[in-house]
Amino acid sequence: MSKYSKACCTKLGIDKVVTDTTGPSSAKHAILVIYDIFGFKDQILQGADILAHSDSEHQYQVFMPDFFEGSPADISWYPPDNEEKGKKLGAFFQNEAAPPKTLGNIPKVVEAAKKSSPNIESWGVIGYCWGGKIVSLSSGSGTLFKAAVETSPAMVDPADAEKVTIPLMMLASKDEPADDVKKFESNLKVSKHVETYGTQLHGFMSARADLEDSEVKKEYERGYQAALSFFHDHM
Repeated sequence: MSKYSKACCTKLGIDKVVTDTTGPSSAKHAILVIYDIFGFKDQILQGADILAHSDSEHQYQVFMPDFFEGSPADISWYPPDNEEKGKKLGAFFQNEAAPPKTLGNIPKVVEAAKKSSPNIESWGVIGYCWGGKIVSLSSGSGTLFKAAVETSPAMVDPADAEKVTIPLMMLASKDEPADDVKKFESNLKVSKHVETYGTQLHGFMSARADLEDSEVKKEYERGYQAALSFFHDHM
């Protein structure tokens, strides 16, 4: 887990959505990555490589669509510690990051990916921050996925957990509301693993991870190992 590439991925045009992909084309299992609102950051691209290649018994094709079509949020808006940042971030969540648009695109991307890689037999999904919320909403009745992982999930809603129908892992940071995380876990009626990384800030496995910090890097890698183990057990 200590070795990962500085950059990953080949870009494909899948259903008119630019999609980064990595992993062996012979892999029979695939993972859809739903990035955070800051888009294709190095920490997530490195994470995609870890997911694709680190489990020698269970390698994956990993697909990361650019749902924001080249216009992600500006990372300087977070944390929203003044009125201007708050307005910009709020507007982004109400427009570009409104869940219905992304939820409508997911089946199209998966179906197109299946056509380009017909050997794929099963799909998992991982989402970061905002992407974690999308994972919750994508894991109910009729889901395309066999297992789901969300890290530093935004907008944790215990009511979402009641509708989840597949094994789900939540890796929370110290910044998510602890009561909501606990209630979410309690409401899950499926195989689950819910854990809080109590020393880590929101986004510790994605855009806000400072991988020059040895403690952050250790927990980043531990999180990806946990995700891989969960996918291995449930796909």
